[in-house]
Amino acid sequence: MQTHPRIASIIEADILDFSVTGVPSFDLSALDLPTALDFDLPTNLRLGHLVEKAVSKLIQSSSIFALLHENIQIIEDKKTIGELDFIIENKQTQELVHLELAYKFYLLDPTLSTETIHNWIGPNRNDSLSEKLNKLKTKQFPLLYNDCTKATLHDLQIDTISQALCLMVSLFIPYRFEGNLSSSYQKAIKGYYINFQTFINHHNESKTYYLPAKKEWGIDPEENNNWSDFDTIQKAVGSAMVEKQSPLCWQKCNDTYVAFFIVWW
Repeated sequence: MQTHPRIASIIEADILDFSVTGVPSFDLSALDLPTALDFDLPTNLRLGHLVEKAVSKLIQSSSIFALLHENIQIIEDKKTIGELDFIIENKQTQELVHLELAYKFYLLDPTLSTETIHNWIGPNRNDSLSEKLNKLKTKQFPLLYNDCTKATLHDLQIDTISQALCLMVSLFIPYRFEGNLSSSYQKAIKGYYINFQTFINHHNESKTYYLPAKKEWGIDPEENNNWSDFDTIQKAVGSAMVEKQSPLCWQKCNDTYVAFFIVWW
């Protein structure tokens, strides 16, 4: 996997801010990173852990923040009860921040609720934005104040640590969606989703395709040099539909690139 496009995709990712999450947000632009930053990344990690490793290196490259702790396991009675992503320090103000990180892909299902916050779901409908936020608010952030955490981070004054969320998202809307979304969501829309039959119906000979592995999700499709014909992709997508998996598809048509999910539901 090319590391520079992967790193760039993380640095440039859109975040959901306080108006959506109800939690103070942290944008990676606050790190004030050097230009043309590049470093090696592990190749054997799942996407979420890969992003965590990348962000760890970005914090270490920051001129503003220092990385004090990462992936802090909190153990009670020899059992892990949770984990904190990062404790970072502002070098200028000495302020400490407990930073939680997430890198998510959500599809809009307008039929679920009249409240948009409840309509963002994972590609396979087995997770959601509202569930993620609830877990963060009820489990992840309160974990900082657990007595076991205080014992683990005994070198820090827990009560002086602020908390923030870096929730990087790529959002996808129904094909030809005509509804209105707030700017907080609109800026993070990266494409649309369709069903298998619509995908087949919209093919023409000028289009080629690529099904990125999950660890490639979020990378700009223009960075890809490996394109396949329709028959090859149709067969692969058909198998995914049987397995109830919704693949991400990159499409190239002349000099235009599009990203979309093909959903089984």
